[in-house]
Amino acid sequence: MHGLIDTHCHLDAAEFDADRDDVARAAMEAGVGTIVVPAVERANFSVVAETCRRYPGCVPAYGIHPLYVDRAVPQDLDKLRETIADSSPVAVGEIGLDFFVEGFDAALQEYYFTEQLKIARDRRLPVILHVRRAVDAVLKHLRRIPVCGGIAHAFNGSRQQAEMFIALGFKLGFGGAMTYERALRIRELAASLPLEAIVLETDAPDMPPAWAGKRRNSPAELPRIAEVLAGLRKDDVEHIAATTTRNAMMVLPALA
Repeated sequence: MHGLIDTHCHLDAAEFDADRDDVARAAMEAGVGTIVVPAVERANFSVVAETCRRYPGCVPAYGIHPLYVDRAVPQDLDKLRETIADSSPVAVGEIGLDFFVEGFDAALQEYYFTEQLKIARDRRLPVILHVRRAVDAVLKHLRRIPVCGGIAHAFNGSRQQAEMFIALGFKLGFGGAMTYERALRIRELAASLPLEAIVLETDAPDMPPAWAGKRRNSPAELPRIAEVLAGLRKDDVEHIAATTTRNAMMVLPALA
């Protein structure tokens, strides 16, 4: 399996500081040709940029993650505009809403989310979405501020919600969560949604697959995640790899 695209991997994260070179090399050797590295706050824009400069096949996305908005200030949006104008990111991301963590400020999250949607719309860039316990709210804002598609990362909604994202030009990201036998709903969606709607991701160092236990996740796990998807769909793994790669390049045109 060659040319796989990990559409979501935080290779810049501190968890990789000790052995990032080895992690990047292992991913390439495993057949992962491209890794999308999304930023989460202004403070790591430059780290993401440096990571992508240093490792062939790594490409950046820039955005402010909903769980980092309490550390953000409105000027960070100016920095985001500037960073996008000065570079060639594949998307605005990781942006979205997260109504799962206790004590979240919904209004603050929605302010940064909608402002970043406007930036993506104005720059004609796709978005990489973080959506947790907030699918309907995210869809509401996407209808109000239409962007040129993107990826709903770590998709965990209903079939109906999946179809709404697809209708808006989005692909759905599937990764480690799909490898757990008890994740019945995610596995059912992975097996039955149109393959043209699916992209693969690891979210490394987070969301390790079932076989990794509590170990740190890494982009080199992607081929095995592709095998799980092939098994769920009773499909050939090479076909899964080729199609999900094509899907990623379609929704993130800068990859092509």
